[in-house]
Amino acid sequence: MQNTKSLDMDATDLHLLDLLQHDATRSNQALAEAAGLSPATCHRRIKRLWSVGAIEKQVAVLSPERLADALGWGLSVLVEVSLDQQTQEALDAFEARAVADDRVQQCWRVSPGPDFVLVVQVTDMPAYQDLARVLFTEDRQVRNVRAFFAVKRAKFGSALPLR
Repeated sequence: MQNTKSLDMDATDLHLLDLLQHDATRSNQALAEAAGLSPATCHRRIKRLWSVGAIEKQVAVLSPERLADALGWGLSVLVEVSLDQQTQEALDAFEARAVADDRVQQCWRVSPGPDFVLVVQVTDMPAYQDLARVLFTEDRQVRNVRAFFAVKRAKFGSALPLR
């Protein structure tokens, strides 16, 4: 269900969002202090930002490089996918299958060029081949797949530029 509440935000709301997207572990007290607000006002504003959908979720961003030793070799892949037909049904069906797979971290419907760009994280090449079989080879709508295997992650961010 789409949130229909207003997204009217002032500079204080944007400042709170900026603070949160850089460190969401701050206590309400610390956040209020950093924003120059009372704790009650800060809490009320943050609650409103959640209710209007400005904040989608809070997560921990993990380091694939640091976890590789514990989890086994890690492989990051960027994949371009083109379908035979660009009907709404075909696009929706592929998108639904892609986003349902935990190995797909991001799924972007793009234009022009391929129909989708996926960001995939798998343990190794056999795991990628399994994903490719499930998502690409067994789907008769998939016309073309180009995979790019990451050799280095130079930057990864999720913060939106709010200032």
